[in-house]
Amino acid sequence: MISGIEGVLRYKSHDAVVVDVNGISFRIRVPTSTLSDLGPTGKRVHLHTHLMVKEDSLALFGFASDEEIRAFELLIGVTGIGPKAALAVLSALNPARLALAITSGDEALLSSIPGVGRKTAGRIVLELRSKFEQGDSIIIHPHDDVRAALISLGYTAAEASNAMAAIPVDSSLPLEDRVKLALKHFASS
Repeated sequence: MISGIEGVLRYKSHDAVVVDVNGISFRIRVPTSTLSDLGPTGKRVHLHTHLMVKEDSLALFGFASDEEIRAFELLIGVTGIGPKAALAVLSALNPARLALAITSGDEALLSSIPGVGRKTAGRIVLELRSKFEQGDSIIIHPHDDVRAALISLGYTAAEASNAMAAIPVDSSLPLEDRVKLALKHFASS
């Protein structure tokens, strides 16, 4: 199986890229979040990949982070969710926001994504909630958006991770309130 591709980015479209690896070009389907992370063509890039094999085709899907590929693999494991719908979900929600939507049962948010209807959103929540709540099946933390906010404020990744301990894992508070809880951790240290 191809688990990663590293090479020169030759082409970008709205849903795919072409990466040249020593003269061999690979067309890789990607979510829009990965497209924005890759930067301009001509640059050397690395993508985590998932190879999908069907009777009559091979398809390669690429992701900028481990969290994105793990979320993609969980999504395509849901009954009725194919790679196109999984890419649409990851184009609309980063892995942390997806984890939060699933654990909080936010079917309205999921069904607002093009290609994901009400029934499909319900299946995503039903089939994946326990995997996200258990925490040992996937490393995506429902408060990774808080970690990103703290890092953007100048804290190191390690400091941000430590501060996240101040937030209850099942918290459905808005981002602003969860960031305030994490900042209180620094005040008490």
